Amino acid sequence: MSKEDFQLDAQPRDDQGKGASRRLRREAGLVPGIVYGGTKKPQNISIKHNELVKHLENEAFYSHIIKLNVGEKSEDVILKDLQRHPAKAQIVHADFLRVSKTKKLQTSVPLHFINEASSKGVKLQGGQVAHSMTQLEISCLPGDLPEYIEVDLADVEVGQIVHISDLKLPKGVESVALSHGEDHDLPVAAINKPKGSAESEDEGGETEEGGEE
Repeated sequence: MSKEDFQLDAQPRDDQGKGASRRLRREAGLVPGIVYGGTKKPQNISIKHNELVKHLENEAFYSHIIKLNVGEKSEDVILKDLQRHPAKAQIVHADFLRVSKTKKLQTSVPLHFINEASSKGVKLQGGQVAHSMTQLEISCLPGDLPEYIEVDLADVEVGQIVHISDLKLPKGVESVALSHGEDHDLPVAAINKPKGSAESEDEGGETEEGGEE
């Protein structure tokens, strides 16, 4: 996993409210945002829309430490929330969370599913992959934050379910769900038998014959 450095320039923002935010987006091509967390007070900021959109084209930006330059000051943050316009290709608001190199943070990272087509359940048994999750909430130090987590389906067979506990998490990375106990070991993906398959029909016939006996 690469450790590309991201930098984002922003300016302090004094105007607040929906009207001020609309003017920013319409007249100046800026995205209103906020930086919060840590020992400092929340700070309203504005970011160039085009610059933010360019960064968002890189998946790693969503789960990577960002050097946010606000005026002449800089601080490490992660993108915590993003609001998009329901009808336009426009970012409406962005939330950034301050992070400390010595304090664990909680955030969600994307799951990358590999070896789906070549898995035993798909290639040899004709199954179909079903995803239950596309991202996982984790806890780690900022320096250990992965861009994504791989879910290897190579050895998964039809009828098997991959749970959070089956994932190989990088060193220093923990699942937030599993920290709450085994009852939170949720399914991540499964390979299901195709509906109407010959095997399904055969099993159904055997059940009926057994019932008659």
